[in-house]
Amino acid sequence: RTGRTKVVFFPSGDPNQIYVYLKLPSGTDVEYTDSINRVLENRVYKVLDMENGKDNPLVESVIANVAVGAADPNSGDRSTRPERGRIQISFVEFEKRHGKSTAPYLDSIRAVLKGIPGAEISVTKPQNGPPTDPPVNIEVKSEDFDALIRTAVGLKNYLDSVDVPGVEELKMDVDLTNPEISLTVDRERALAEGVSSAQIGSAIRTALFGRELSKIKEGNEEYKIQLRNNELQRKNLVDLLNTKVSFFDMSRGFKSIPIINLVKVDYTSTLGSVIRKEYKRAITLTSNVLEGEGFTPTEVNASLKYYIDNFKSKPQNVTITQTGEGKQQAETGAFLGQAMVVALMLILLILVLQFNSISKPVIVLTEILFSIIGVLFGFALTGMTISVVMTGVGIVGLAGIVVKNGILVIEFADELRSRGMRTREAVIQAGKTRIIPVLLTALAAILGFLPIAVGFNINFITLFSELNPRIFFGGDSVVFWKPLSWTIIFGLAFAFFMTLLMVPGMYLIAERLKRPMRNMYGGKWISFLGIPPLTIIFIPLMFATMIRQRIKVNRRRRKYKGHPAVNKAFIESWL
Repeated sequence: RTGRTKVVFFPSGDPNQIYVYLKLPSGTDVEYTDSINRVLENRVYKVLDMENGKDNPLVESVIANVAVGAADPNSGDRSTRPERGRIQISFVEFEKRHGKSTAPYLDSIRAVLKGIPGAEISVTKPQNGPPTDPPVNIEVKSEDFDALIRTAVGLKNYLDSVDVPGVEELKMDVDLTNPEISLTVDRERALAEGVSSAQIGSAIRTALFGRELSKIKEGNEEYKIQLRNNELQRKNLVDLLNTKVSFFDMSRGFKSIPIINLVKVDYTSTLGSVIRKEYKRAITLTSNVLEGEGFTPTEVNASLKYYIDNFKSKPQNVTITQTGEGKQQAETGAFLGQAMVVALMLILLILVLQFNSISKPVIVLTEILFSIIGVLFGFALTGMTISVVMTGVGIVGLAGIVVKNGILVIEFADELRSRGMRTREAVIQAGKTRIIPVLLTALAAILGFLPIAVGFNINFITLFSELNPRIFFGGDSVVFWKPLSWTIIFGLAFAFFMTLLMVPGMYLIAERLKRPMRNMYGGKWISFLGIPPLTIIFIPLMFATMIRQRIKVNRRRRKYKGHPAVNKAFIESWL
């Protein structure tokens, strides 16, 4: 895995924050959640080497939340839940870390927080770039609710059993063990006692949530007076069911009957909310990727696809699709590909109008191909990670930069030929003369991107106020812009050498082919060189011309073989 160039959606670096999210079974008491959260907090302090009041110069703060503000923002549920907890570790700014990395803390915290029964724990870091779905995102869809539940649970258990490398922990966005107490009114008993279902429901609602009796005004503020059971009674089911329903009976006056005498109690489990996607019920399996161990979302999703395809327990009315970051990466790659095609078409149109030819613009456009080869070669040689977005944007921008190299050489060669110089000598002289402008142009662009590529930082404010530039290398912005900068540097460097080697040779071949093409197809065909729609027709004609001309040369060689006044130069001179 480490021998290949890695591909990611957005580049990632050392985290500035680490988030630990705790989720216990629904209905868990907030005090119990707080006790588990404190256990996690102590383990985090141990990893950070901050036990017993010790100080870690890399850590700015550690903040723990329970219930309020403890929900994972990526889960879509930001409500206050007593079974939720969160720990936020914030690190100091990059320049204050003195070269120390915070990435190892992420994997270390993940390792020590395992093994708590009944607790669902996830350790994440902030995303670079715009918000995206989780790296691993598997959607199970169906209109058959029972089949949907069985398939989602079966798929999760199957993937957990095979233990796909790089997957942290698969989680479902639906809670299958949500406890529920169902109170069913005994209608015969209620009718015999003369109480309605609405009165029973109102009594339970008043006991739990209260009922407004009056209001009290203090100054300009007005407060409601609520009547409800105290906290101990609300948390105790026996006390709640012993709450009496008071009502007026026409024959016997006011009566009070305990709720337990009027209802049947059932202890069940229910599901949380199930969302819909594309008009179908959907359950999503998500997970983080263990990037600290060398895995990338691209290769992890490829491994998951293999196991999902081999999952045999999928009914016909259930669909399983991999979405999330992988889907967004594919869509972004397709968009950048379309942008590249549009850029090439516009560049080709401008060059055709400038040169009044199609062969010369094609030669110039080969510079883009050379630059892309240089980019891939540079990333493979250095082992840097390729970012689909930033590297793709860099390649599209590179297309508009490298074409100028070929234009400089071809234009100068045309100018020398117009002065009467032979094609071969003109091409050689153009390469010698234009090497300095091409080199200076490429070098200026490379030097301009180099500070961003290496992460060179200088503080101009302190430079002039304190005469201290505070120079350091690295930073958060470097992680984001580094792939784009190195893309342009690799592409320009490789395209510079290819300009001096390939462009003159291709120009010479194209000019030498014009004469046989004119002799065989006439001058009108040559005029089509400036019409882009006929390029597809013209290229096969070029190859056919080369083959036919080679046949003619061989025939002439055999015909004049042994003639004292004829040599090879004479036979091929008309080329």
